[in-house]
Amino acid sequence: MRILHVSDCYLPRLGGIEVQVADLIGSQRKAGHDVEVVTATPGEPLPGVHRVTARMPFDLPVHPRGTGHLTRIMAGYRPDVVHVHTGAVSPFAWMGVLAARRVRIPTVVTVHSMWDPVTANLYRALKISNWADWGLVGTAVSEAAARPIRRVAGPRTPVHVVSNGLDLSDWRPEGPARTPTDEVHVVAVGRLAPRKQPVRLLKLLEAAKARAPKGITLRATIVGDGPARGQMERHLRSKRIDWVEMPGRYTREEIRGLLAEADVFVAPAPRESFGLAALEARAAGVPVVARSQSGVADFVSPGKEGLLGRTFDELAGAVARLAGDPALRGAIAEHNRSTSPVRCSWPVVLEGFERCYERAADAPSGRR
Repeated sequence: MRILHVSDCYLPRLGGIEVQVADLIGSQRKAGHDVEVVTATPGEPLPGVHRVTARMPFDLPVHPRGTGHLTRIMAGYRPDVVHVHTGAVSPFAWMGVLAARRVRIPTVVTVHSMWDPVTANLYRALKISNWADWGLVGTAVSEAAARPIRRVAGPRTPVHVVSNGLDLSDWRPEGPARTPTDEVHVVAVGRLAPRKQPVRLLKLLEAAKARAPKGITLRATIVGDGPARGQMERHLRSKRIDWVEMPGRYTREEIRGLLAEADVFVAPAPRESFGLAALEARAAGVPVVARSQSGVADFVSPGKEGLLGRTFDELAGAVARLAGDPALRGAIAEHNRSTSPVRCSWPVVLEGFERCYERAADAPSGRR
C-alpha cells in the first residue's frame, strides 16, 4: 500500500506527535508499505520526506500556499490513502485534507490532542463538521480524546480509537523487581509546558509527601524541558525543596534506565489525550498514577496497573497511598511486569489503521 502522511510537525522537532508519526512511518515501512510524509517543519533532507516550508513568525509549521503544494505532491505520488495528523489547531494538516479531497484520495484524519470546548467550537465555526460529506474516517488516540471529536464530526462520521503505538520489547523490564524500601522514588516525564500544569505537579508531590506515613521518604525526578522550567525551578527554590531533581531532557535509553529505578510514575495533566510516557512506564513495570478523565485511563485500571484520581486531592492521595503501601505497590508492579499492554503494540496499531484505510477507500467520497 502507498501511504502519504501529512503532519504540521515532524522530525527534527521532538514532541509527542513528531515522534509518534515517525515511529508509525518506520513500522509501516517494516511491514512492507511504501510510505512518505509531507510536513511544514524545516530540517535536513530525509528519504521519503517532503518539506513544504516558508518563513513564518516563531517558526510556525505552516505554509500560506500549502494546499497547492500538497495537491501537486499527492498528484505525483498517487497514494492509496492520505493519513492526516492534527493537534488542537493544525492549519497545514487541514490543508492536506483539502488537497486530498481535490485529488479524490481516501483520507484518514487522526487527532492526537484533547479538544477543549474552545477548540471544538472553533471547528464548528469553521464548518469542519459532518466529515462524512468529505468521505473522511476519523481516529483518536483514546476514548477520552474521541468524545469531543465525535460531537463535532457529526453522527454519520466514524471516529475510531486507534492507540498510540509502542515497541513493547524496548520497555520490557530486565532483572528482578525492585525490593520495596522506605525511600519511594516518584518519576514524571514530559514536556514542561504551561498546558501540562508542571508547577501543579510540584504542589502535588508536596501534598503527597505531607500525607505519606511517617518513616517514608519521598524523592522525585521530573524529566523534560520546556518554557515552564524556569517557573518550576523558582518554585523549588522558594520552597527550599531539595528532594526533587530536574535533570532536563533524557534520551529513550536514559528514560528506560530511570524507570528501572522508579517506584511510582505520575501523569497528572487533566487534558492528556493519551500519555505515551505513562504507557512506557506501565510497560516497564512501574505503577502509574494519572487522571481518570485522561487518555491514560485506556490502559490503566484502578488497582490493576496503577491508581486513578479525578481531582488534585485524589491524585495526591493516590501517590501517598502507593508510597505507604509497599504490598499494593509491589502487586501492581508485578502485574505490570508480567503482562503487556498488547493493544498498544505496533502490530495491533497497524492493523487498526489498515482497517480505517479500508473504510476510507469504501466511503462514497473516497472512491476514485
